Amino acid sequence: MARGQAAAAGRKANGSHPKGDGVGATKEELLGYYRDMLMIRRFEERAGQLYGMGLIGGFCHLYIGQEAIAVGIESVREPGDEVITGYRDHGHMLACGMDPREVMAELTGRAGGSSKGKGGSMHMFSMEADFYGGHGIVGAQVSLGTGLALSNKYRKNDKVSWTYFGDGAANQGQVYESFNMAQLWKLPVVYVIENNQYAMGTSIERSSSETRLHKRGISFGIPGEEVDGMDVLAVRAAAAKAREHAASGQGPYILEMKTYRYRGHSMSDPAKYRTRDEVDEVRKTRDPIDHVEELLEKQGFADEATLKALDAEVKKIVADAAEFARTSPEPDPSELYTDVYTEARA
Repeated sequence: MARGQAAAAGRKANGSHPKGDGVGATKEELLGYYRDMLMIRRFEERAGQLYGMGLIGGFCHLYIGQEAIAVGIESVREPGDEVITGYRDHGHMLACGMDPREVMAELTGRAGGSSKGKGGSMHMFSMEADFYGGHGIVGAQVSLGTGLALSNKYRKNDKVSWTYFGDGAANQGQVYESFNMAQLWKLPVVYVIENNQYAMGTSIERSSSETRLHKRGISFGIPGEEVDGMDVLAVRAAAAKAREHAASGQGPYILEMKTYRYRGHSMSDPAKYRTRDEVDEVRKTRDPIDHVEELLEKQGFADEATLKALDAEVKKIVADAAEFARTSPEPDPSELYTDVYTEARA
């Protein structure tokens, strides 16, 4: 998938947010968002299958249900803006434009992977896509993303660091150290909290005394807002506002994306802490892909045949990526000693 198909084309998590009606989005944009989200959905479904077959080892955290966030933000991300996130990272990689073949091969630990098979699901990286990694330690990426923003300010390059973390990581101490420095030095960073309601297996109500996570920056003077992360157009609008704020020298901005993951925390999680009815209700009433499909049909931009053709195209790409991941050779043992150090950029 080229970097942000939606961007190239035209470049309800809690039920209280009104869904976007499609006004202001062109046919090309909506079709692009639909395809990009569908790519992530189909890719993650196939990754889950490969994990079940034993072709993917270690941890594997799927992004199914949260697709509108990465795609909506990618639609306003400027070239050179960095993206950094936690370990639920496959969707961000694809949205950034990383090759599905390379991402899938990395999941299977093969030499054709984006990190030569040495990173796996949680630790991929791509300088070409300005993707600074998934990170396995909860909240660790927040300090690193703040450092990227400091680098941008030092270089005066007008770039913004998009730093993602979840509702569980929002309770980590380094997050607030980062908030303090970012506001003190007016760093160009947008903190994106993907609030999928459950930190591993604990609901936010049981783990956070303040559940309105966009308010966590108040004591530092950081503005924030709650966004329907199941609506790609709502994400796009909020992300554009946040980027303008950060890039104009006003400092950091917090976006709390209210979303929902359909699968367990990881592939080993049976998700017994919530009911099947709860998951089914979200799928039925607030699915981000279904929402764009409804907009396309309502605006007369696409019919059922067009959408089925798009789905078939995406499935073909994902099937090719899976075959590439299955047949790509394992890395040579000598790779254990490569990429240990890197030469710093000027």
